[in-house]
Amino acid sequence: MSSEGSSGVKRSYQQCTRCIMDTSDPDIIFDQQGVCNHCSSFIERLQSRQYVKGESEAQWEQFVKVIKKHGEGKQYDCIVGISGGVDSCYTAWLCKQHGLRALLIHMDNGWDTEIAVNNIKTLAKTLEFDYMSYVLDWEEFRDIQLAFLKSSSVDLEMPTDVAILASIYEVAAKHKIKYIISGGNLSSEGILPLHWGYHGYKDMKMYNHIVKKYSKTRIKKVPVIGLMKESYYRFIHRIKTLYILNYIDYDKDAAKRYLMEHLHWKDYGGKHHESKITAFWQGYVMYEKFHMDYRKAILSSQICLGQISREGALAKLEERPFDDEKIKEDKKYIAKKFGITTEELESYLQLPPKTYTDFPNNKKFIEFCYSLYNKYLNKKRV
Repeated sequence: MSSEGSSGVKRSYQQCTRCIMDTSDPDIIFDQQGVCNHCSSFIERLQSRQYVKGESEAQWEQFVKVIKKHGEGKQYDCIVGISGGVDSCYTAWLCKQHGLRALLIHMDNGWDTEIAVNNIKTLAKTLEFDYMSYVLDWEEFRDIQLAFLKSSSVDLEMPTDVAILASIYEVAAKHKIKYIISGGNLSSEGILPLHWGYHGYKDMKMYNHIVKKYSKTRIKKVPVIGLMKESYYRFIHRIKTLYILNYIDYDKDAAKRYLMEHLHWKDYGGKHHESKITAFWQGYVMYEKFHMDYRKAILSSQICLGQISREGALAKLEERPFDDEKIKEDKKYIAKKFGITTEELESYLQLPPKTYTDFPNNKKFIEFCYSLYNKYLNKKRV
């Protein structure tokens, strides 16, 4: 069995001896012991940002004081982007525990499961937080997302990720909110190969190229944000993002149990499966078409954190991540939602797989800018 590296050279199959990442990522690198760069880098980041009992909580308490100070005389202290998933819902609950007046915002792109929407509404009511649903113009967003589908890019989620960030910044600036409290965290999102998740770069050069080439739509109503606009919000509006889950001993399974027992939260399935299109894409299309098993990244993070053994993780991979009958129904639903036939959907899924390297992009420039930001400007003070 072999795979093709990013250089186009065929390489034999290899799997990390510590985690379960393998050569399905063309950029993976192994040391002499067979340990991969993904888990080595993750462990290094964990050590540099290691949670320290008592010390980390104390640091967060200092942040809370500053956040409340900036919120004086305003309606809200902070804003929390919420999806209905574990991380964001638990983040909202933590904000309540610390006495923060949070505005909850959900970006509705038309793909939410009913369970996720009910989770959000129930949580907002229980915590007595104001809740805003930022509803995208469906026709325009559908055309944008359909362009990504037609392009055969693995980064179908780029339009959604861009719209989420753009909507949160927009609302924060409108309400003069200086702090975004994010549910992003190292423990559950520490490992993700760039070829699997370039959408996180929010590369507007690639975004605009795909929309222009594969659709007739012009972006007018759907919010977008690239490096320059994000810099505008960060440096002109001075909006900061803080990751509260990195300041506690965060155990996602324990958080899930708490939400279910005390806040009427309901489980929707796998990670990011609060969205119908995300569940279909990550659980089926990435696995079948792109040969990218998203579970490997999640389980590898858990191995590094000691939450699961390598043997236990490998056992989980023995199970297929999808059910054939459910996928048939999903395809009908998704095709209808996109306004295309199931045959058209199948034809797009059969196109040769592509990643960000197959499109014009600003990867090097974005990485350069972020390296400067992290080196000189991204201090822990708030």
